[in-house]
Parts: sequence; C-alpha cells; structure tokens
Amino acid sequence: MDISHIIAEERIKKAQAEGEFDHLPGSGKPLQLDDLAHIPPELRQAYRMMKNANMVSEESVLKQGLMTIEQLIERCHDEDERHKLKKELTEKQLKLNQVVEKKGMTHSAAYRDYQRQIQRKFL
Repeated sequence: MDISHIIAEERIKKAQAEGEFDHLPGSGKPLQLDDLAHIPPELRQAYRMMKNANMVSEESVLKQGLMTIEQLIERCHDEDERHKLKKELTEKQLKLNQVVEKKGMTHSAAYRDYQRQIQRKFL
C-alpha cells in the first residue's frame, strides 16, 4: 500500500469512530448495484463514468441487453427457461424499436443493417 491509501484508511476509521457515517441516506439498506455483467471487467469503470455523464444512449444499453439474452438462449438447455428468455428478448427488441423510432433513427443505413441481422436470427 502506498501512503495515500494508508492516509485514506486512517481518515475513514477516524470518521467511523466519530459516527460521521451513522446517519447517511440509505444507511443499513442494500446497495443498488448496476448490472454490468455484460461489460468486460476492465471496461466497467469507464462504462460507468460514461453512463453517469449521460454519454451512453438508451439504445446502446438495450442492444447490449439483447446480445446478452441471445447468448443465454444459445446456451440454455431448459425449454421453459428458453421460452422465458425468448419472450424477454422480444420485449427488449420492441422497446429498442420504440426508442429508435422516437429518435428518428430508422432511416440510417446502420440501423437497417442491424435490423436485418436481428431478423435473420429470428428466421
């Protein structure tokens, strides 16, 4: 540990001892963590920073969710679970379509290419 970590730890322990953390909002409640399982571990901090700065669009989050569900479907052996995942995939695809339609992105070549790829997966 370097000196900055040691100093930080000492200050945290002192603040705890003085009760400075006792009445913080959300104290005693579980943390609400982001589900970043679809992001590689080495990119999670950068992704979180971009998301907090509103640089990650809703459609990119939905696309990542779609890819994760598609991967789960490929590996799923239980038919009931597979059916639930396919239903969830359809719901997310509809939501993505609504977001893209609302933003007027349906006219771009990239969107049409992505849409064709999705349609091929369902056929």
